Amino acid sequence: MEYTVQKLGKIAGVSTRTLRYYDEIGILKPARINSSGYRIYTVVEVNRLQQILFYRELGVSLESIKRIIMDPCFNSNTALIEHREKLLEKRKQIDILIENINKTISESDGRITMTDEEKFEGLKQKIVDNNERNYGEEIRKKYGDSQIDKSNEKIKNMTKKQYDELEKLNFSIKSTLKAAFITGDPAGELAMKTVELHRKWISYYWDNYTKEAYASIAKMYVYDERFRAYYDKEQPGTAEFLRDAILIYTGMKK
Repeated sequence: MEYTVQKLGKIAGVSTRTLRYYDEIGILKPARINSSGYRIYTVVEVNRLQQILFYRELGVSLESIKRIIMDPCFNSNTALIEHREKLLEKRKQIDILIENINKTISESDGRITMTDEEKFEGLKQKIVDNNERNYGEEIRKKYGDSQIDKSNEKIKNMTKKQYDELEKLNFSIKSTLKAAFITGDPAGELAMKTVELHRKWISYYWDNYTKEAYASIAKMYVYDERFRAYYDKEQPGTAEFLRDAILIYTGMKK
């Protein structure tokens, strides 16, 4: 079976503009261009588009997707198995949130009483699942399963007060880091205040860590494109600024 851009876009639920863009960046080239100048796609391209859309559903960037599927070692069947596992995790998280909402509705109707911890159960699990999905392989390889499992348990055992504090810290870090970055001084007062907030935020995930481990995390914010993209989203260069501030704070800046 062969498809034009219009027909493929229709069955896949994507715009023709998207397909043309995928062609331009080299992530999904048509099988051929016919005599009339139309892009023609075959089952090979259909299968690749399916993989691309699976990755997009999981929040993977196009740059990362291209690197993954262009890798000579890429195996489509293995990728599908991984997609399934990640989607099952996502469904589990959604089920937890739905159950949480159902309980909250029942409490509003006066049928049950929920503890404060129960009200945040699904949200805390979401933090764990998101971390595992986005960074699990990397951080488990770097710090070991035991450390990450302890971190996950610590998150799931948070009280409502701790959860609220974590949310406030996250907001404070973003706003203070933004202001510190504008100064251009990673050793300045605002930068050090940002690191103090960040160190406190880290403590919600780790029981204890050395200055060497903290410095290692800071470096990972730069060399790992997922972390870099997160911090550089609004201000390119922020990841490097935060890294330098943490290295100065820990005395590891050379």
